[in-house]
Amino acid sequence: MKSAVLIAGPTASGKSALALELAARTNGVVINADSMQVYRDLRVITARPTDEEMSRASHRLYGHIGAEEIYSTGHWLREATPEIAAVRKAGNTAIVIGGTGLYFTALLKGLSAVPEVPAETRQQVRDLGDTKDNEALHAMLVERDPRTASEVRIPDRQRILRALEVIEATGRGLAEWREEPGVPVLDQGDYQAIFLETDREALGKRIDARFDKMLAEGAIEEVRALDARKLDPKMPAMKAHGVPWLIKHFNGEISLEEAAAQGKRDTRQYSKRQETWFRNQLPEFQWAKPEAAMEKLLSGA
Repeated sequence: MKSAVLIAGPTASGKSALALELAARTNGVVINADSMQVYRDLRVITARPTDEEMSRASHRLYGHIGAEEIYSTGHWLREATPEIAAVRKAGNTAIVIGGTGLYFTALLKGLSAVPEVPAETRQQVRDLGDTKDNEALHAMLVERDPRTASEVRIPDRQRILRALEVIEATGRGLAEWREEPGVPVLDQGDYQAIFLETDREALGKRIDARFDKMLAEGAIEEVRALDARKLDPKMPAMKAHGVPWLIKHFNGEISLEEAAAQGKRDTRQYSKRQETWFRNQLPEFQWAKPEAAMEKLLSGA
């Protein structure tokens, strides 16, 4: 067994169960690589590990960020790197688990050294964003940084704002900064990486059933409490799957049934994008059926 094991897969594919079983066998520490499970406000709606599950193994980087914060890939990498190093130094297995492809890409390929954007610059750009829609912001990016703009879709508001922040703060576009190679945290011989391959129809049914279970176990109350904080709806935590639709339900715009249906749809679509990302961007991952994943990991195959 390598000193680091990376477990990825689409949402509801069984990653958590595999990680817990592996942790029990190897005295491993589970390290989160899911961009929504970092938010303390969103335990139920993001299917974060339960108290019982977290009592069975040490867990890191879960629920430690407030919904009022923007948590970036760079932020995660800065936190995950020392956690992984500490676990490996202690002679245990670092089990990095999640479905956020950018996190694993940063871990295995490194991040380019984009300088920190000053807080005042970030706020200026965010204030500007409050006055313009995505099309207008993207047009500004086309004018200032056409190369990066060609890589960013108009609906991806957060990436547009991030690109505008960088060009404003540094005078160089994100695409130019990213040409500078990053430094991988893990070398190829340090880890095993597995992606859970699931049947599409069966996965869709599991996603739907899990969403219904989350609603029954407190997701509605959780999102209602989040909505009461009156945060900017553009914040990442406010866009977790199901959150915008439940807020529409609270506002009387749609029924609970419609909110649930739309949340399930968004989650199923996201699971497809996860598979596409890992297949195209991370060939380092071996694909395995969930029922065969443990044997593959233990055998080192």
